[in-house]
Amino acid sequence: MTTTKTNNIEEKAKHFKETFLRVRKEVGKFIVGQDDIVENVLVAICCGGHVLLEGVPGLGKTALVNTLATALELQFKRIQFTPDLLPSDVVGTQILSEKDGNRELIFQPGPVFCNILLADEINRATPKTQSALLETMQEKRVTVANQTHSIGLPFFVLATQNPIENDGTYPLPEAQLDRFFFKLKVELPGHDDFLEILERTGGNSTPSLRPTASGKDIIAMGNTIREIPVAKEVMNYLVRIVRTTHPDEENAPKEVKQYVRNGASPRAAQAILAASRAKAILDSRFHVSKEDVAAAAIPAIRHRLILSFEGEAEGINPDDIVKAVIAKAK
Repeated sequence: MTTTKTNNIEEKAKHFKETFLRVRKEVGKFIVGQDDIVENVLVAICCGGHVLLEGVPGLGKTALVNTLATALELQFKRIQFTPDLLPSDVVGTQILSEKDGNRELIFQPGPVFCNILLADEINRATPKTQSALLETMQEKRVTVANQTHSIGLPFFVLATQNPIENDGTYPLPEAQLDRFFFKLKVELPGHDDFLEILERTGGNSTPSLRPTASGKDIIAMGNTIREIPVAKEVMNYLVRIVRTTHPDEENAPKEVKQYVRNGASPRAAQAILAASRAKAILDSRFHVSKEDVAAAAIPAIRHRLILSFEGEAEGINPDDIVKAVIAKAK
C-alpha cells in the first residue's frame, strides 16, 4: 500500500469517526441509557444494513428511530403493521387517473419510498404483507404490475417487534430475518437512566435536535468502511465463526450440534465483516482485529440461528450459542 493511499484512507477514516460521533452525540440529547443500541444502529446504517429492534413497549424504540431520522436529515416514514395491512399499503399500487379525457393507470408510491422506514411491530402483519418488504430490503426497489421502481439511496428499514406478546402476531420468516443486518435487544434502563429519562421528559421543555449528517455522508461512510484492510488470519477467524454455527460442521461446538437445526448464512459473514471494519475505525485503527469480529458476531448471528425442537423446548438463548461458537473458533 502506497503512502499516498494510506494517508487517504486515514483521512477518510478520521472523517468517518468525527461524523459518527457527532451524530451519536446529537441522538444522545434525546435517547438515554441506550448507548450500545445507538452505536450498533448507526454502525448498521453506515454499512447499509437494516436493523430489527426487539423489546417490550415503552423502551423508546420508536423514539430512537425518529431521533436518528432528524439527526441524519433523511426522509422518514412510518408504517404501523397490523393484521389487516395489505402489501399495496406498503409498496404502493396502480391507480386510475384521468387527464384530458384520457384514462391511464399510474403508480402511486407507498411509504417505502423514503430513506428511513420505521416498520413498527412488524410481526403483527401477515406473511403476505411481510414478504412485500423482501425485494425492497434486498434490491432497494419495488415491482408492481410488472414495472420496477427504484428507491432512492440511502434506504434503511428499522423494524420493531414485541417479544412477549404472541396473540395476533406472525413470526418473521427466515428469509426476511436473514435480510436484517443486526438484531438488537432493547433492555430496561438502569436506575440512574430512569431518573434521567423522567427529568428530560417530565418538564415543559424538550431537547432541540438538529441535522448533523446527510444521506451523502452516510453513503461516503459506507465506502470508507470497504477500504479498511482485513488480515487473512482475521478473515479465517470470521469464516470459522459462521461455519461452526452449522450442526453438520465437524468443529461445531456441542451446543450447536445439540440445539441448532440450521446455522448462519454467508450474508451473516458479510454483516460481521462490514461491522467489524466500522468498529475498527471507531477505535482509531486501520485494521480489523479478532475482537472487532467477536463484538459484531452476536447481533449479526442471533436472529439467523434456527433452533432445533430441543433448543426451542428448553428455551435456549441464541446468544449463548454464538458465544460458544466464538470461544471454539479461537
